[in-house]
Amino acid sequence: MKAKGSVFFKDFVITVCVFTMCFVAFGMATLAAGRMVLIREQRERLYASAEEVQLLAEAVSTQAELNGLELRMSLAAISQCAGIHIFLCDTNGVVLTSSDAVRVSPYIGLQLSPAVLAGAAASEPYETFGTLDGFYETKHFVVSRPIGGETGTAVAGYVFVSSEASGVLSAWGEFIWLYLVLAAVILALAATMQYLRYRRMSRPLREMAEAADRFARGDYSARVSPYDKADEIGLLTEAFNSMAESLSRNETRRSEFIANVSHELRTPITTISGFADGLLDGTIPPSQERHYLETISAETKRLSRLVRSMLDMSRLRDGAAVRMERFDLSEMVVQTVLNFEERVEAKHLSMELNMPEARIFVRGDEDALTRVVYNLVDNAIKFADEDTALVISVWKENGRAFTCVQDTGAVIPPEELPLIFDRFHKSDKSRSQDRDGVGLGLYMVREIIAAHEQDIFVTSENGVTAFTFTLALADNT
Repeated sequence: MKAKGSVFFKDFVITVCVFTMCFVAFGMATLAAGRMVLIREQRERLYASAEEVQLLAEAVSTQAELNGLELRMSLAAISQCAGIHIFLCDTNGVVLTSSDAVRVSPYIGLQLSPAVLAGAAASEPYETFGTLDGFYETKHFVVSRPIGGETGTAVAGYVFVSSEASGVLSAWGEFIWLYLVLAAVILALAATMQYLRYRRMSRPLREMAEAADRFARGDYSARVSPYDKADEIGLLTEAFNSMAESLSRNETRRSEFIANVSHELRTPITTISGFADGLLDGTIPPSQERHYLETISAETKRLSRLVRSMLDMSRLRDGAAVRMERFDLSEMVVQTVLNFEERVEAKHLSMELNMPEARIFVRGDEDALTRVVYNLVDNAIKFADEDTALVISVWKENGRAFTCVQDTGAVIPPEELPLIFDRFHKSDKSRSQDRDGVGLGLYMVREIIAAHEQDIFVTSENGVTAFTFTLALADNT
């Protein structure tokens, strides 16, 4: 069973791995997009701040004012609010003022490299990422704009606005950690739910495997617990239990069949063997030999009928096709009933035939259906009381032909009516006096009618027992 259960575990592992890979791929794409968004927002903030500082610096007309405390305080306020660093330099790259909150700024008086100054002079605005050729100790995002230079005026200097790269990356790092924690929680929940789901789905299949193993050992009582959903697993569970019920019934019938056949064969064989030994060893006197020889002959014929009936039953159970042909049902019934004339007179019975004036043509296997009528009439004569009437009726109704064989005598107990067509079934009550029967006649009747895809039913009450079966009418009837 472990090998069978491992299929679900492998499927579970594969599903979790695929889900994890998809989740990781989605997460990496999300993180990359988030980093790009953070950088873009930071860049837009630097551009906006650089433009504001440019306008503020252009409002100052002299270099002395660019170095003034008032402008520096304004730059410090902007720097605090925006989380950026600002400094202004002249056209030679010398830093004139800075947004540092300390009284003595470490940047004032420093000079930018010619390369940086050339870049700031060549493009408006100027954007770069790095240390500005050693001006900063760490990497920064930097945006620069010229002070003046519009409408023919000379450039008075340059505004530099920067943001430390580590600040942006640290925010992104916090987002990564948050994502990793959420991802771990989601993956754990998803794996747990998927595991429980597979456990629930595999339970009925594991039970089916165990039940099948018990079937192989001859135990047909195993069943699978009902599945509470009407999906494929539920349908499979229902079908499996239905199959189990059918196998159990077939096994019960097989055991009963073997027991019944053994009993039915043992009785005539024992009789034949016992009487034959008695004749051979002289136990039976010569005056009674004829009587016992007649008994042996009767038992031999009964045994022959049993074997023939079993062969016919086997042919029907193997699905032997019936020959569908058009014939006159009324004529077939009358011809069959004529064979019982001597037996009817011997038991002082009267025969009533209720036949329609117009002939009724049906489609079916005439030989097989003749046997149906023969068995039903034979059965009715056996169990009819003396000096009563046998009533045989034929009629058509709702597109089908009906044939009914009715006798008056002991009724079949209600609890035995559902079993009357079973193999080797004989009532233990008053309808069991028949010593010649083998218990297959009514079973054969049902199988023949079923092979024609028609119905047969029996009623037995108030001293009257009636067997009725249907047949399909011929097309032009």
